Amino acid sequence: MSNNKIPRWNLDSIFSSINSPEYKKAIDDYTNGMQTLEELLQSAKTFIKTHSENFDFPAWLSGYLKADDKVQTLAGTLNAYAYIIYSVDTTNTDFLNNISKIEEIGLRYNQIDIEFSQVLLMNSKYLDDFYKRFPEFAEYKYLLEETLEDTKHQMSAQEENLASDLQRTGGDAWDRLHEQIISNLKDENGKTFNEIRNEAYSADANVRKSAWQKEIALLKQNEIAIAACLNNLKGETVTLNKRRKWQNAIDRALASSRLSKKTLDALIGAIEDSLPAWRKYFQLKAKYLRENKLTASETAGTNGKGIAFYDLFAPMANANESDKNSLLSKNWTFDEARDYIIERYNSFSKPMGEFARNAFDKNWIDAEVRPGKVGGAYDEDFAINNESRILSNFTGAFSDIITLAHELGHAYHFSCMKGKPAAFYSYPMTLAETASTFAETIVKQDMMSKCSGSEKLQILDLDLQDTSQTLVDILSRFYFERSVFEARKDGELSAEDFNNLMKKAQADSYGDGLNDERHEYLWAVKSHYYSTALDFYNFPYAFGTLFGAGLYSIYKKEGKSFADRYAELLSHTGSMSCEELCKQAGFDITTKDFWKSGIEMYTKEIEEFEKLVNSN
Repeated sequence: MSNNKIPRWNLDSIFSSINSPEYKKAIDDYTNGMQTLEELLQSAKTFIKTHSENFDFPAWLSGYLKADDKVQTLAGTLNAYAYIIYSVDTTNTDFLNNISKIEEIGLRYNQIDIEFSQVLLMNSKYLDDFYKRFPEFAEYKYLLEETLEDTKHQMSAQEENLASDLQRTGGDAWDRLHEQIISNLKDENGKTFNEIRNEAYSADANVRKSAWQKEIALLKQNEIAIAACLNNLKGETVTLNKRRKWQNAIDRALASSRLSKKTLDALIGAIEDSLPAWRKYFQLKAKYLRENKLTASETAGTNGKGIAFYDLFAPMANANESDKNSLLSKNWTFDEARDYIIERYNSFSKPMGEFARNAFDKNWIDAEVRPGKVGGAYDEDFAINNESRILSNFTGAFSDIITLAHELGHAYHFSCMKGKPAAFYSYPMTLAETASTFAETIVKQDMMSKCSGSEKLQILDLDLQDTSQTLVDILSRFYFERSVFEARKDGELSAEDFNNLMKKAQADSYGDGLNDERHEYLWAVKSHYYSTALDFYNFPYAFGTLFGAGLYSIYKKEGKSFADRYAELLSHTGSMSCEELCKQAGFDITTKDFWKSGIEMYTKEIEEFEKLVNSN
């Protein structure tokens, strides 16, 4: 597969470049919009101080929210654009400086937000009157109440402004340093770190093991710098959380996820209860790989030992024996991936299929693997024009199809918000993973229906390995991050400390599902740990997986009539809590029973997987 057939995205409909007149105008409009908000805030404070009896707060709030929508639209678009151009060229100093510039401008908006929350707090008694007089803002009720709650966790305006200013040279800088280190690592042959990580999916057992060894060696060589990034990032968070009266980092994460502690405990508890089934799956896969000479491990699959870490994504077929025309084993072209995803999206709903076709036709996707580009995949949404852009690193493996389906699911979710104010585009990560997981499930379940025998075994494994990542591996990441925050309260942490914490987290989650060949440096790879805004980014993936599974089960019962209700559900994800939204969908997510009902689909797959392995 030649790289010239794999697309880079077209950004012209957003901005042609950071030097274009359109881009410069957007920045001017952004700063002018903030000036308008500042003038509105000043007028409110003047009225409150001198003529409070004449201050019509409901009318003022109506005007403020309209002006704020324009600013939020520009803020989201400019920040998204700054990041995506940098993410495909991380050594470009112009792009790096542009990020700093946009972040610096945004500090002013952070200050405006703080002042708005204070004005809102002082006038909260007038909110009922506001909703009566201006019913078009009824959907803002949850957001405004959330803003009032957030004021309990704010430092003074001056302190918050200083913290935001220092974050550019603190947390954000450590985050970018980590990205630059990882995206520019290469082995002795010039192969990038991301290319090495992609070899975890290779059908060649020796390639997988070698890639694992190279990956760990490269991370070990850079462990001091990477550990410094993580140590200082978490130290910053611990310090600020204390000043903002958050008892624990998880409390802030739950608030930003719009999730209750009761729901999280139910979710984590249900996953923990399912661990024996997942460990059984890992051992069964290790056994199959051993019996079919598909592993380079000397111990995995022997005497009940679990799988080697580098075999977690191993194909369940020999590269030389597998059918090259099989949907699972073939080397997909990007065009084939496009057609298959559009077909699968169409099978659920025509609007979803048309959305995917539009994304491909308009070059919204950057899929080429190249040096300087960040690894993994993401979707970034743009309030202006209601468009999205998707980054992936496409190699032709079937797992890349799943990744594209996942990220396009995110973009479809955003498209369902079209016409809403920009404030509602900030839905929590818990709900943000719902549409992406649902989209994945559509593709995987279709593939399962078309396969039998060894191919059925492979597609079952593909689904189970992905789900084990969002449940078991995510659980290990949750354990790890929780332990890091607990340890960081007491002092500095070194690479050795992080290694030890990761070892324990993997032991507590994977248990005997893994043999002794593990990955103690996984903390150095996962970019989510390195963002000050994404503490405990992990559990939303587990939430999305199981919530998506629940929605899929409804779809299988109701058929295509569910598609409109599904789109409607997605459109409300920015205006209510997880519990409230799920209640509307007919779920009580505060109990383990709900989450176990989602896990049941996968435990049945493990049972089927066991039968196929034992009949081999």
